[in-house]
Amino acid sequence: MLVTDFVAPACNKRKVESSFKLDRRAFLQAALVAAAGAGVACSTNGTPWRFFTVDEARTLAAVCDQIIPPDQDPGAAWAGVVNYIDRQLCGPFQSLQETYRRGIAGIDESSRLLYSKAFADLEAQKQQEVLHHLENGQAPGAIWQQSSSSEFFSLMIDHTMQGYYGDPRHGGNREGASWKMLGLPYPPIRGRLRYDLTKL
Repeated sequence: MLVTDFVAPACNKRKVESSFKLDRRAFLQAALVAAAGAGVACSTNGTPWRFFTVDEARTLAAVCDQIIPPDQDPGAAWAGVVNYIDRQLCGPFQSLQETYRRGIAGIDESSRLLYSKAFADLEAQKQQEVLHHLENGQAPGAIWQQSSSSEFFSLMIDHTMQGYYGDPRHGGNREGASWKMLGLPYPPIRGRLRYDLTKL
C-alpha cells in the first residue's frame, strides 16, 4: 500500500502528515549526503578519469596490457579497459573503490622495492615478474601485509576480461576490438544471428 493511499482518522491526520514530512526530509538529507560523498570519490578533478588519478590509471593500463597484451590486435589498454573499470568503480563496483586504491598503490610499492621504479616505467619482462609475485601472493610491501595480492590480481584479471570482451556501451571494448578479433559481426544484433558452433 502506498503512503498516499493511507487515510488517517481525522483526529490523527495532522500527526501522520507531520511525521511523514519529517521522514521524507530526513531521507532527502541522507540522499544528498550520499550523493556528495560519491561525487568526491568520482569527480574528474581536471583529469579524464572519474575515479582514478592519472598515475593510478597509468599503472592499471600497464597491468591490463600485461594481462591482454597488444599484438596484431589491440591490447587491453587501447581497448579502453581502464575506462571500463573507472566507470564501474563509480557505479556497480563502488564497494571496490578502496580495494583498487590500495591495490594499485601496492603494485607500485612492490615494483619500487624490487626494481626501484614505478610499475608503468618498467620494461615488459620486469612488469611480468612483479605480476608473478602478485599472483603467487609473494609481492613485497607493507600494503600486502594487510591484504592479499593474489586476490587483487584475480580481481584485475576478471575486470580486464569484462572490459575487453564486454559491450562497448559499458566503457571498454573500444570499437568492438575484441569482437572483430573473434570474427563476430560488429555491431552485433542480438537474437538475429545464428552461429554454426561446429566450426568453432
